[in-house]
Amino acid sequence: MNSQVKKVNNDYDLICVGGGIMSATLALLAKLLQPELNILILERLEDVALESSAAWNNAGTGHSALCELNYCPESETGVNIDKAVEICSQFEVSKQFWSYLVDQGLIDDPKSFITNVPHHSWVTGKDNSDYLEERYKAMKSHFMFDTIQFTREIDQMKEWFPLMMHHRKKDEIMAASRIERGCEMNFGSLTKQLYSILETKFDTKVQCHQEVLDIDPDENIEWFVEVKNRLTKKHQYFDAKHVFIGAGGGALLLLQKVEIDEKDGYGGFPVSGEWLICKNETTINSHNAKVYSKAGPDDPPMSTPHLDTRFINGKRELLFGPFAGFSPKFLKEGSSLDLFQSIKMSNIGPMLGAFWHNLPLTKYLMEQVTMSHKDRMNDLRKFVKDAKDDDWELLVAGQRVQIIKKDEYEGGKLQFGTEVISSKDGSITCLLGASPGASTSVHIMLEVLKKAFPEIIYSEEGEKRLSAMIPTWNKPLDKATFDTQLKRTSKLLQL
Repeated sequence: MNSQVKKVNNDYDLICVGGGIMSATLALLAKLLQPELNILILERLEDVALESSAAWNNAGTGHSALCELNYCPESETGVNIDKAVEICSQFEVSKQFWSYLVDQGLIDDPKSFITNVPHHSWVTGKDNSDYLEERYKAMKSHFMFDTIQFTREIDQMKEWFPLMMHHRKKDEIMAASRIERGCEMNFGSLTKQLYSILETKFDTKVQCHQEVLDIDPDENIEWFVEVKNRLTKKHQYFDAKHVFIGAGGGALLLLQKVEIDEKDGYGGFPVSGEWLICKNETTINSHNAKVYSKAGPDDPPMSTPHLDTRFINGKRELLFGPFAGFSPKFLKEGSSLDLFQSIKMSNIGPMLGAFWHNLPLTKYLMEQVTMSHKDRMNDLRKFVKDAKDDDWELLVAGQRVQIIKKDEYEGGKLQFGTEVISSKDGSITCLLGASPGASTSVHIMLEVLKKAFPEIIYSEEGEKRLSAMIPTWNKPLDKATFDTQLKRTSKLLQL
């Protein structure tokens, strides 16, 4: 990049790359803490929330570990719920922030993005049923999950999710758990509302059709950002004290252009998602639940099958999946060269190591890619025995890039989660990874603020404002506090 080129507009305190829920959450938190901050958001597509945040591009589950079995691994000493507690507390932080926006009149109708749908775990076979009962006992003993219910009785399951109990034999071995406070999310709707708040209340604009080409150190301020308009092909150049790269799968490719040592060794493996979507209104209306089961012994956590009630743009929907596809693209609207362009000398070792130690994942993806509609329907019939082929159609969902990072023992390790990469001074941060992502966006963006703006977040005024937005901020979480805030957020969010 030529540092002598002409810059346009003013210098920015923060530039957010990507128009999804992460950039929206970060920008709004920053503005609420210090309204005078000058913030710019750059999005490569024609509107915000069209990639990972779009409603059909994710599962829409408010990930709080109420039903997702991969957050409760089994060991010789029993079922460990530490990760479940962590995820649950992080989702409750998100709910507190969204409740604050409702309470302040910044969001009018919470039902436009969040709905109460009970969360269930359901398994078959004796070993899986025994595991689920042990998980139930472990969770029941913790105040975050003390309303959990458990059953091995089909008659009880008929009350919880009748669609799945059609044509079941009385001697089938299965078990299920239920927590009624589960949430169904329309992250696309929420994201658009956050940007509307930024634009109307805080004069913070989103520039669409803007492709960020490079981010270089700037001798005058911190970072020099080069941007190309995808329609006019014209270039713009901005100075920024801080840059946040929240571009979904595209974040890795941009991070690799940034001159910081912390980026070295990171790679990415793209996986596309697919859903079976129900077209039969009677079937859709006969199920009001999110039901998660257990992934196969060699299948990755992201493959956990689930049958979900959804509410999208005012319409009730029913989906089953996910099924995996493969594309070398890092974004749904990305380039087929993305994967190949991401391979560098600094990450080829970790990528080869991750591939070698994840051969079952390769096998799983190959099986998924070659599945026919009949194969997918057979998987669905493990949940809904009388599902009819003509009632379901395939929908391609979003593109995810799983993190690959250096590992001392394996060379490279495939990570299933999210991770914030930042420079030592916190002036540039980047979010990599996928689930639980959007559900824990407020917690993740608070971590970014700690790195980028410690002088704001830890100031007396910052602490005061954060405590108003998130009452549990920097406070120990006990049963009384948790129950009080759960009751408060449930009322404000109309859950």
